[in-house]
Amino acid sequence: MCAFAVGDMKGVAPDKGRAQKEERAASRTLNPTLAEIASNSAPGKAYSPIVLAGVVRLVEFTMLLVAGIVIHEIHVASQWGRSLDYYIVMPAMALTAVIVLQSLGLYTTASFRAPVRDGLKIAAGWSLVFVVALAAVFFLKLDGAFSRVWLLSWYAVGLALLTCERFALAVLVRTLTQQGKLDRRTVIVGGGELADPVLRELAAQDDGDLRILGVFDDRTDMRSPDVVAGYPKLGTIDDLVEFARHTRLDLVIFTLPISAEGRLLQMLRKLWVLPIDIRLAAHTNKLRFRPRSYSYIGSVPVIDVFDKPIADWDVVVKNVFDKIVGSICLILLSPIMALIALAVKLDSPGPIFFKQMRHGFNNEKIEVYKFRSMYVDQLDYSAAKQVTKDDPRVTRVGRIIRKTSLDELPQLLNVVFKGNLSLVGPRPHAIIARAADHLYDDVVDGYFARHRVKPGITGWAQVNGWRGETDTPEKIQKRVECDLYYIENWSILLDIYILALTPFALLKTENAY
Repeated sequence: MCAFAVGDMKGVAPDKGRAQKEERAASRTLNPTLAEIASNSAPGKAYSPIVLAGVVRLVEFTMLLVAGIVIHEIHVASQWGRSLDYYIVMPAMALTAVIVLQSLGLYTTASFRAPVRDGLKIAAGWSLVFVVALAAVFFLKLDGAFSRVWLLSWYAVGLALLTCERFALAVLVRTLTQQGKLDRRTVIVGGGELADPVLRELAAQDDGDLRILGVFDDRTDMRSPDVVAGYPKLGTIDDLVEFARHTRLDLVIFTLPISAEGRLLQMLRKLWVLPIDIRLAAHTNKLRFRPRSYSYIGSVPVIDVFDKPIADWDVVVKNVFDKIVGSICLILLSPIMALIALAVKLDSPGPIFFKQMRHGFNNEKIEVYKFRSMYVDQLDYSAAKQVTKDDPRVTRVGRIIRKTSLDELPQLLNVVFKGNLSLVGPRPHAIIARAADHLYDDVVDGYFARHRVKPGITGWAQVNGWRGETDTPEKIQKRVECDLYYIENWSILLDIYILALTPFALLKTENAY
């Protein structure tokens, strides 16, 4: 079931024995320049331009439709009653308007910033919808079916609403841009002559959303100067890995030629564990592919190497799913949680909940809630020693709730209120969790790649039997393989499938202590 090989990484995974050195970047210290950039980063999360454009489409469709309905109710329905024809035409025309504006390129962040520049396009697009509608009325001989006053009023009100909405949107987008919440924070990997034209072309795109932070390169000789096209060299690839752990980073663009395969793969071995988009600038390579093989960042052709596993609308869908289903589960399970809380309190003195620091998304440290299952004086906050069969540290109630995973139920609070856990995802491991006296990242190549998505209460590994004690390297290896399979194949249907299987997986308690 978990056939995805941890060491596969689509041909660029770390060699054995190299992972510890490369992934230990998590313990590195940022140099002063990087530390300053990280500390000055925009607070809070970024907003996806793709999601923003989708929201604007929905708002404009709704706004135009409501305008048509209100005018219809005031002028037409009050005098001649309601007609089904109107309720067919109004959503059709509002939808057509959105399609026309889309075809005119008016749903981009650059267009949102420039309502004056694109005002004529908006007016032309909305006017075209009415010209087509009037032509249809004429040729289909429907002159008496629709009120001319209604059509003219809807046109005027709709145009006014679109104009006002676009000016308000421009203010919002400019504010978000100033706060850095619409930027794609970008770095270049590979300095020198090949990076120079890429940087200049990207910087020349005034309407772009890229914010180029600088250049990273492992070379220290004259081939990689300290400044390229006005952008500073910030450090090595190891510095980049650590930098991405401290601040938001959205995009990495390689300016290496394909002929430098060995160097390229060596760098990708270090970067693939990060939740970022990785692109290879194509115009630095003499080898040409068909145009459909490229994607474009502005006018710069690039080859897609890695994508964020869950991005844009997928993030929205997963978050909404977590909040809604998590809230329902929390309400339905609250009586059981209350009984467990009472049992924990009566069984041994101490708090009901146990809070432990664990690895979350992109290796950030998060505090995870559980029902306390150990005696207070023997609580293991760092998970230095795994719980084993008949462990004397575990209380009587603790044995039951650990074996059935009921001790995990308070993590619904993490999902619903804190948002640092998902219902489904790789299980969050303790910071210094061990398998056979070795840290997990020492045992498994590419271990930190499981942190490219938000961790979850249950996951693909758990429903495939890899839950409970990880006392051998093989067990944590299999668990990580399942985690990476989930990340590469995520869909909301897969989440639903895993949730449906979880109750049955909990019946298998042989590895849970």
